This record gives sequence, C-alpha cells and structure tokens, in this order.
Amino acid sequence: MDKFIPLSVPNFEGNERKYVDDAVEQGWVSTGGAYITKLETNLADYLGTPKVAACQSGTAALHLALIECGIMPGDMVIVPTLTFIAAVNPVHYQFAQPVFMDCDDSLCMDPVKLRRFCETECFLKEEQLIHKSSGKLVKAVIVVHVFGNLADMETIMEIAEQYHLKVIEDATEALGTYYTEGRYKGKFAGTIGDFGAYSFNGNKIITTGGGGAVTGRKEKEIQHIQYLSTQAKDDVHYYIHHEVGYNYRMTNVQAALGVAQMEELEEFIRRKNSNYRLYSELLETFNKGRMLTFRPGTRSNCWFYAVELDQVNRQEDLHRIISALQEKGIQSRAIWGLIHEQKPYQSALTFEIEKAVEYSRCVINLPCSTQITEDEICYVVEQLKEICVR
Repeated sequence: MDKFIPLSVPNFEGNERKYVDDAVEQGWVSTGGAYITKLETNLADYLGTPKVAACQSGTAALHLALIECGIMPGDMVIVPTLTFIAAVNPVHYQFAQPVFMDCDDSLCMDPVKLRRFCETECFLKEEQLIHKSSGKLVKAVIVVHVFGNLADMETIMEIAEQYHLKVIEDATEALGTYYTEGRYKGKFAGTIGDFGAYSFNGNKIITTGGGGAVTGRKEKEIQHIQYLSTQAKDDVHYYIHHEVGYNYRMTNVQAALGVAQMEELEEFIRRKNSNYRLYSELLETFNKGRMLTFRPGTRSNCWFYAVELDQVNRQEDLHRIISALQEKGIQSRAIWGLIHEQKPYQSALTFEIEKAVEYSRCVINLPCSTQITEDEICYVVEQLKEICVR
C-alpha cells in the first residue's frame, strides 16, 4: 500500500466551511459571537447538563475547574499517572501537589487503590481529608476516561462522597461516552462528577482546531467559569475587574467549526465503534496480543484503539514495532510515559503504582480516524501480525 495511514486526523465532511465562512463574513472571528453561544447550547443539550462554558483547550478547562473547586497552593489533588501530562499540569498551575494513583485494567484510575489511599494514608477531620504524613488537605481527584473508556465512576463517586473530595472528570477523550446501565444509566462522561472537561484538539472525536469546554452540576459555577475565562470583566465598557481572570475563551471561528462537528458527532461515534469491531474481529486470533476492551454497561465513543502486545517486555521492543509500522506507511504510537517518572514530577507523592508501569511498556495505539477504510484496517492488522512474528 503506497498511501500513508495516519493515527487520527480530523473529519470535515459537514458544514464546517459554511459556518466558518459565515463567521468570517460577519466579522465575528475572535472571543465573542453567536457560534460560541450556539456551541455551548448544543453541548449542554447533548450532554443533558444545565450549562457549558466553551474555552481555549482541555487544559484550560481543567485549570478552570480546579479554580472553581477552590484548589489552593499546598493542597493535594489525586491524579492518574497513566495519562497525558495535560491532565496533571493544571494542578501545578494552582501551586497544588499531585498525588499519583495507579490504573486498573481499564487503563483508568484504580478505585480500589484510591479508597486504600484515603483509608490508610489520610484521616477525616471536620469533613476534610488530611494527609497524615504532611498534614496537607486532600481536596479533589481528577479522573481521566482514557481513550473513551469510562472509569468506574460508581465506586469513585462513593469514595468521593465518603471522603468529601471534589471530582473533576477529564472527559477530553470521551465526548459521547455514557453509561447504559447502573446508578448512572444515561449519564455521559463528564457529567457525573462536580465538573467535566472536554477537548476539541485536532485528534479528538470532534475538533475546533484547538478548544475545549467545561460543564458542571451548578449553573452558577459554570457562569463563574465563563467570567474567569474572559479576563473576569465586571464592566466591559469601563474595564472593571474584581478577580484575576484568564484569556481562556474560545474564538467564534473555532466555535463555528465545533457547531458543524457536533452535527456529525453520532455518525463519528458509529464509525469509531464499527471500526473497533472490525479490528477486534481481525485480531481475535492474534497470539501476540489483544485489543483492550471498553467497560461493560457503557456506550463508548471508541476514540482510540489500544492493543496490548504480550511479547513486549522492553521499551525498545515497542519502539521497534512502531518504527516498523511507520516504514509500512502506518502511523501508530505508544501509550504515554508515566507522569510521575517525568522530570517535573519525580519528587511527587505516588501510591502503589504497579499496573500502570506494565501497561506503559506494552500498549500501542493503531490508526482510528473516522475516514479509515476497511481495506486500510485489514492492511494495518496484516502488517502488525507480520512485524510481531519477526
């Protein structure tokens, strides 16, 4: 096959050009305009939440959520180590301290270890969770729905309620994923905790080029986030500001893209699910690894497809496979380097990290664009099998 098969690229099959041209013709291209309001309304209607605040990125969404949670310098926030570093950096923006937690077999945060940390390393006093050895307040947990796979939110929310923790859902990879049964049946990723953060980066299920959004339980809190994201303007004519604000607002041109993309979201999810099933069928007899599954009782958006390669026991092996696929015109990637091992976080507190280490050495992501064809998927699997038997 001569053509290059990318890992994940945006899909502009709908009204993107029409709406962007309209925004440009109207002159509303910056941080104001009707498309921003329309995107926020469409997202809120889709997710079944009272209000959504569009913003500059998924990272900005997480930062704004942490501010609204009242995270202060010196506070502790429990975070996963197996995720993209953007899920953790906003904790540092608030001069707070991350506590790194292990994953379970879903690649999402392990609720068993989360509970054990709260039980054994902390104590409750006047409805505040206090870390025993440091005396610091543990105020929140950031839960990442990795690759569109819902974390065990039933258990995590029980723990959060017991220990008075705020829950921020990093749903940047999981727009459209929801529970189909259980306590949260019908609830979308990002709408269960106190706040949910979404990303519209170029490789996400929908894109605005860059951009993100925040949702939450209380409309007033999301209104305050909107206020903070636009430099906390109390009087737009006389430039009065009562709080420190941020230049975190989405532009109208980006929102125009987003409105068009939202019209296609369910079709994109249908294709993602169909392509995931085809990959799974083709790899069913693959004796060198397995497709990782999504949580039962959920409808996943199947954003990224992950293969656990069981013969890989050194990082060099994974790099060899990725390089060999690249030579065949197939773009793939390894899962992220663990964040607690990254230079900025090597002195941070960790708790019983085991499975994340193993998964970081053997998981590879395969091409998953919504435009990928059946022939291309068959070619990817054929080449992967051939490379893994060398």
